[in-house]
Amino acid sequence: MTAPLVDPFQRAIRYLRVSVTDRCDFRCVYCMAENMTFLPKKELLTLEELDRLCTAFVRLGVEKLRITGGEPLVRRDIMTFFERMGRHLDTGALKELTLTTNGSQLARFADRLHAAGVRRVNVSLDTLDADKFARVTRWGRLPQVLDGIRAAREAGLRVKINAVALRAFNEDELFTLTEWCAAHDMDLTWIEVMPMGDLGNEDRVGQYWALSDLRARLAERYTLIDTPERSGGPARYVRLQETGQRIGFITPLTHNFCESCNRVRLTCTGELYMCLGQEDMADLRAPLRNNPDSDAPLEAAIRAAIDRKPKGHDFDYSRQRADGQVSRHMSHTGG
Repeated sequence: MTAPLVDPFQRAIRYLRVSVTDRCDFRCVYCMAENMTFLPKKELLTLEELDRLCTAFVRLGVEKLRITGGEPLVRRDIMTFFERMGRHLDTGALKELTLTTNGSQLARFADRLHAAGVRRVNVSLDTLDADKFARVTRWGRLPQVLDGIRAAREAGLRVKINAVALRAFNEDELFTLTEWCAAHDMDLTWIEVMPMGDLGNEDRVGQYWALSDLRARLAERYTLIDTPERSGGPARYVRLQETGQRIGFITPLTHNFCESCNRVRLTCTGELYMCLGQEDMADLRAPLRNNPDSDAPLEAAIRAAIDRKPKGHDFDYSRQRADGQVSRHMSHTGG
């Protein structure tokens, strides 16, 4: 029996988020600079290497695998990776295979994702206004995303909408987004903007809308019922009595969610980040490539990394500064 992964604070690591590419067909203002320099393709793990790495984590007790990017569905031949990962669902070793996407490619791939064993997808969508959507994504087109959401639901995928709370941008759409999600039987999770990467002219503190304020505004119109439900990630949930829908809050700044963290993040270059809000990482590409016939060095490197997992992150917007900011972009770490 393989010993499970347990960090120094006795948290079992059951959840791996994997960035399969740093590339994206959008340039969201809180995620990327408009003129990004992407990694050379030779630095990226091949799909076969990603398979081997993820399989090692499943062998070590990871039960939930979330595929991210960049935009994961823009990677060439990515569906072969999803289809290969489906074998771990068949054995029962993996309990869930899912992804976070901007929705732009969902109309193309929804049926194949369902066939591969995916049952839930998170779609990032911050506004239902086409002009505002074009501004926040810089390159995006709202109708394409809405078509993707429709295709996903028709394919049998459960869709959850993730919206980043942005001051003076989507504050006025709080109820519009809530009602739209309720009408389409979709959960909605709000996320505080996190201080990651140089965005050029964008102001982190200026973007920040505290979810404590958002929740208070929701409570003016709806009855919020706290619920112990968890989806395996950092969100805390309420149910709206009037609609029955679930609303999630991911609050790394107003409420540190680290005490129950069971997650680590693997980048598309094989770097393992034990915490989204810390710079410390472990290189898994070297033991992977230097030992093609044995996974023992790779597993040893994974265990050594988990032994360094910190208790929590250092994000802080107090005193009007984005303290705890990390240098890499969100698209590099994988959301």
